[in-house]
Amino acid sequence: MADRVLFISWGENIAGREAHGLEAFNQAIGMWGRMQEEGLIESFDVVLLAPNGDMDGYLDIRGSAEQLAAVRENEEYLRAITDASLVVRNVRVAEGYTGTGIAKLMSIYQEAIAATPAPA
Repeated sequence: MADRVLFISWGENIAGREAHGLEAFNQAIGMWGRMQEEGLIESFDVVLLAPNGDMDGYLDIRGSAEQLAAVRENEEYLRAITDASLVVRNVRVAEGYTGTGIAKLMSIYQEAIAATPAPA
């Protein structure tokens, strides 16, 4: 079961690059589908957001720490992120925890709270 997540979000299209943006989006979705079929990731979800002035959509890529580390070094992934950054604004990639990974992270957080002195 996946314990890590790769969160990729993007903002508005760059004017004049919409057609290439649609092509880059479709290629990226195909890439994630192939990666899932090949077992390189566990799963992924695509979310397109209603207009809000900030984020137009995001991808939620799930897998193990090892799977997602390998994805971040994959040349096809690097090309897809580079291509996206040329057609949409504010491409962001963040790593996170999900599933059993949340319990691990919360345990570390609780230990840090216990070790932090109360304000005077």
